[in-house]
Amino acid sequence: MIVDDDPGICGLLSDYLEDQGFRVRGFPTCAEAREYLRSGEVDLLVLDLNLPDENGLVFLQKFRKTTETPVIMLTGVSDEADRIVGLELGADDYVTKPFSPRELLARVRAILRRSSPDA
Repeated sequence: MIVDDDPGICGLLSDYLEDQGFRVRGFPTCAEAREYLRSGEVDLLVLDLNLPDENGLVFLQKFRKTTETPVIMLTGVSDEADRIVGLELGADDYVTKPFSPRELLARVRAILRRSSPDA
């Protein structure tokens, strides 16, 4: 699952990860992502920090109250304090934009290997 309001990034990541065999759902807002989570299941969340309807850190904090699903923060905010807060709130990794899709794929695979070793 990708939550990012930039359609270019969402499309690029969706296409790239789908080409690598992943099923991907992208959402431009926290509200739409939360609606999907009521009925759908995700194995990993890629989450932007600056979203139009809610700060990604607030979304992460609420998300962590109900699940241990791995989270990668993918954001243009590279401030050390934001990275630390994101990791302390439960993000498993923090990647800043601009980013390499190949590196993000490697991070996704590494996190999924650790979180679901039988998969």
